[in-house]
Parts: sequence; C-alpha cells; structure tokens
Amino acid sequence: MATTNQPPDTPDTPAPPPPASDAERVARLRPAYQAELADGIARFFEPRRTDCPWCGARQLRRRLRTKDHLQRKPGTFTLDQCRDCGHTFQNPQLSAAGLDFYYRDFYDGLYAEKIGGALDSDAARKRNHERAMAMRRHARPKRWLDVGTAGGDFCLAAREALPGTTFDGLDIGAHVLGAQQAGRIERAYQGFLPDLADELAGQYDAVSMFHCLEHTTDPQAQLAAVHTVLRPGGHLIIEVPNPESPFGRLFGQYWLPWFQPQHQHFVTMRNLRRALTELGFTVVATDREESHIPVDFTALVGLYVLRLLPFRDEPWLPRPPGRLGAAVTKTVFWAGIPFCFPMYALDRLLAPVIRRSRFSNAFRVIARREE
Repeated sequence: MATTNQPPDTPDTPAPPPPASDAERVARLRPAYQAELADGIARFFEPRRTDCPWCGARQLRRRLRTKDHLQRKPGTFTLDQCRDCGHTFQNPQLSAAGLDFYYRDFYDGLYAEKIGGALDSDAARKRNHERAMAMRRHARPKRWLDVGTAGGDFCLAAREALPGTTFDGLDIGAHVLGAQQAGRIERAYQGFLPDLADELAGQYDAVSMFHCLEHTTDPQAQLAAVHTVLRPGGHLIIEVPNPESPFGRLFGQYWLPWFQPQHQHFVTMRNLRRALTELGFTVVATDREESHIPVDFTALVGLYVLRLLPFRDEPWLPRPPGRLGAAVTKTVFWAGIPFCFPMYALDRLLAPVIRRSRFSNAFRVIARREE
C-alpha cells in the first residue's frame, strides 16, 4: 500500500476577527453607561465646600464654570479660588464614583490609543528627556519612582540621561502594569501614593510628579507621602499647571490646563514652595521656561471646535447621531481643523517669549529632602 508523508487534513485555523470600529465599540458600551446614568450624576460629586482645602480660609470666589468639552460627559464643573492664599480648586469636587466615571475610557478603554499616541509623540519624548536632565543637574539617583507614570513614557526617555538609574512607576490605572510588562519600568505599583507610602518608605533617591498633583483629591497628602518614600538627601521634581498665567483668565473655559473635570487642584508656586519647606524640603530650583508646553492657542481653537460639534457618538450620550447627524458633525469638525494650523504656528512662534514671562502655562520645582 502506498503511503505519503502529507499531514492529515486539519481544519483551517480561523482568521482573527477584524478590530471593532469606533462605532461598534461605542454601541457595546452604551447600555452600561445609560444604566449608570439613569440614577443621575449627583453621586459623582462631594458636598460643596465653603472653605479653602489648602489654607482653610472661608473667603472664596468663583473663577470658572464649564462643561466637559473633550469627552462631553454630562455635568457642570466649577473652579473656586481662595481670596487669601490664591489656591484654585474644583468645587464641588469629584467623589470616588465621579473619579471612576469621568476617568473611565479616557486614558484606557475607548480613548486609550488616541491619548497614548499624544503622550508618546516626539515632542513629549524630548520634554521627558529635558526633565531627566533637569534632575541630573542636582543628583544622580539610583532608584526613581515616577508617580502618575501612565504607560511609563517618561521612564523610557529618561534612561538616556540617567543610564544607571532604576525606574519604578505608580499609577491608579492598569496601564502601569503594561509598562512593567513592556520593560519600561522595573516595578509597577497600582494605587494611590498615600496608601502605599508606608510600604515604600525610604526606598527612593528621586520621585517625580509630572502633571499629576492637579489630578489628586488631596495634594498636601501627596506631598507628605513623597517625603515618606524619599531617602534623606533624595530629590522631588514636580511640574504642575500655572494657575497664575493670564491665559487662564483670557481664554476662560478654553484654556487647556483647566482640563475639567479631571484637574481638581491648582497650586501656586508660592504655596507649593511653602508646603515643601514646612515638610522638611529645601527648594533647590524653580522653572517656568522649560516646563511651558506650547499648546495654548492650538487648544483654544480645538476645544471651541469640539464644543461646536452638534452630534457626537459617545456611549454616555443617549443615542447615536444617525447618518445625517454624523455627516453634519464631520463637516463641522473638518471645517474647524484648518483654523488650528495657524494657531499651532503661533504657539511655536511665541513660545520663546511666553516661556520667559508670567504667561507660561506650567512651572517646575525641584526640592531636596533634608534629614
């Protein structure tokens, strides 16, 4: 009997399904979001405060009232300012349920790829390298904890400036675990720094918080936790939006650093320096130039265009826009995009001047933990 060396017939391996389109992903998420919103949004907010969370003074004034222009999730958000110390804060502040609702599908889930692409741009990598070099002028840390690390983009870029440093990352999102799996960080901690501070006490020579403090519900507790995890002689490098920039008043709800509802506290440089000194830090450097991100004019137009979009397909909106609504929305969107290009050029043209002025949209502080 003749034989052959051919393998027996096997069923063809099924091809993987094509990735879901944005519309399909939205449709899958809509029932859960609509069920969650059926009870209203009151539980997403804490009671309104009558005193300043930074200094306790009771002299407050309203600074801004706005909507969520980026995602168009429901709700109205108010920023109040303390007349005594100048601290600006979200009032009422998001509750734990609110933080979950408004953060969900932004840094992960539905918008993860879009946000991740923005964080991993050439400009972002250059900025992260400059941040590491700023620390290098004061210290050569062996162990570094990056708080609010997201996908570990800073740690990846900083290795070039500090090749002998081990970088760990901490974040509340699951993407910090992916950063560890990808080799961008050595250890991943998922959670809030104050909850993990005792476990990590005295383990680090450097801690970074790049545009993280403004997201937290209690910035003073975060700073105290940093003091705990740093060794004596260790350094903290921190960047936050500059709430004293005149652009915040001129552009109002279209100034990107207000970033509602995610940004909850806006600390002035004076308040931050004083708080660090009281904790036992010595401020060794401050900066408004390198920390400025040239995006104010571009974002001004971009946020206004997003507000004008008449119909958007989002799972937290009650229904899809339909064929006509989608067509109208695309028309408005693409009609607005050309206005962003001259604003982009203007941001770059004016950046050298703005960096050296009080209009800078961010500032940096480097401080050393004393004995």
